[in-house]
Amino acid sequence: MANGSVSFAHDIRPLFRDSDIASMKRVSGLDLSNHAQVSARADQILSRLEAGDMPCDGAWPDDQVKLFKKWIDGGTKP
Repeated sequence: MANGSVSFAHDIRPLFRDSDIASMKRVSGLDLSNHAQVSARADQILSRLEAGDMPCDGAWPDDQVKLFKKWIDGGTKP
């Protein structure tokens, strides 16, 4: 997170495990490793993260959810 800026490649993409990516591709066709796809559905993903039902095997820690929200608020930079 250089200069307080959050980027998909550096900060957000690493939060999604390979198993998360594979599961979401299989279940919904969403590629969590793809910046454009995650950006397009960022608000929906955030809602699921805040509800604690994504990923399916347990909620993200609050700091990761806050980082994802900061990325959205910062314009979903690649």
